[in-house]
Amino acid sequence: MKLPAFIKDNLLLKITSLNTGFVGVKALLGFASQRIIAENLGPVGVAFIGDLRNLIPMIQSFSTLGMFNGIVKYVAENKENKDELLKLFSTAFVSLLFASFITFCVLFFGASYWNELIFSTGKDFSFVFKVLALVVPFIAMNRVVNGVINGLSAYKKFLKIELISYSVGIVLLIALLYYKNLNGALLAIAILPVIQFSILFYFFSKTLREYLDYKKISFSIPYRNKLFGFTVMSFVATLLSNLVEIDLRGHLKNKISEADAGYWTAMTNLSKQYLMFSSAVLTLYVIPKFSEIKTSIGFKKEVFNIYKTLLPLFAGGMLLIFVLKDWVVDITHGEGFLAMKPLFKWQLLGDFIKIASVIVAHQFFAKKMVKQFIVTELISLVLFYAFSTYFIKSMGAEGIVFAHFIRNALCFPIIIFILRKHLFGNHLIK
Repeated sequence: MKLPAFIKDNLLLKITSLNTGFVGVKALLGFASQRIIAENLGPVGVAFIGDLRNLIPMIQSFSTLGMFNGIVKYVAENKENKDELLKLFSTAFVSLLFASFITFCVLFFGASYWNELIFSTGKDFSFVFKVLALVVPFIAMNRVVNGVINGLSAYKKFLKIELISYSVGIVLLIALLYYKNLNGALLAIAILPVIQFSILFYFFSKTLREYLDYKKISFSIPYRNKLFGFTVMSFVATLLSNLVEIDLRGHLKNKISEADAGYWTAMTNLSKQYLMFSSAVLTLYVIPKFSEIKTSIGFKKEVFNIYKTLLPLFAGGMLLIFVLKDWVVDITHGEGFLAMKPLFKWQLLGDFIKIASVIVAHQFFAKKMVKQFIVTELISLVLFYAFSTYFIKSMGAEGIVFAHFIRNALCFPIIIFILRKHLFGNHLIK
């Protein structure tokens, strides 16, 4: 099917249009898998899976030293300069070897400790951490290759491969779920990165060879200083945000019930499904585009272009989800999860504001504004944790999604204020 001319002429619309179809299929597959998990494991099992899914991004961040957004930025800036790309890849290679080894040791030999810390239920899931330890190199390589592909903006091929990987992962999850119940589901999530990397590398190895001579990769780290800021940003954003989610899930389990923790996890899973529509656009388009813009006028123009293109689409989609929330819950999780319906309003409102703020905040990555990013991220996490623990007492699980809305409503103007010269000035920006 050919795209209309006005879409072809607009890269953002082109990526969004292609992304919508692929992500739509992924969302449907995700909803189907969530329904199967919900029916077989219930809210408590959903909460356990949520804990593990919070852990994976943390391992990604550790095993790659948080270089993903830095790789996207510098590949986008130097895609025609193979000498600079070689320096970047050499740095990534050495960092990956070092960080993967450390992560393996921490996970494998500390499996019992992490089992108690993450799951804290007296059940022994330490085998999951040992499997994750063995999978660490694949988690790291998958993340690095993803960063390269995003930097090259090879969006069409990337989206197809993402869909293939996602589909295979869901089949694996369902198969092991039926075979080994909760243990099988956790195992499937742990070994999925191996499959994802294998598929990604198979289809993109030729593209990578066009930009990289593997034989010339050296044991040097010339980009260490340039990437260090992204490491700090990733550690703050990925590690702390997932730790906060794990802690709040434990807070719900202890203060309210494990079922309520499952309802909130189910709501955040749904949120991640529909937010997939924005994530690919942000990484494939926004960071590379913002990295190229050198003036505040150009930045303001591009932000306005993204807002007028994407925000109405998300507003309409979220409104439709809210109106059909009874049907959405019934289809994706079944009658056993009807108690999550009150969570929709604040989650959707918070997510919409989050999308608007994250679009602008990608300037922090594009221009490597480390201090500004850390300040806003820490403020966001502190507000979220403080409001959540306060409102849980009176509102239960709904208190967390209410806190999610409040923190985004407060952080958005803070981000705008920090970037005011980029948005409202008339000068060059680095």
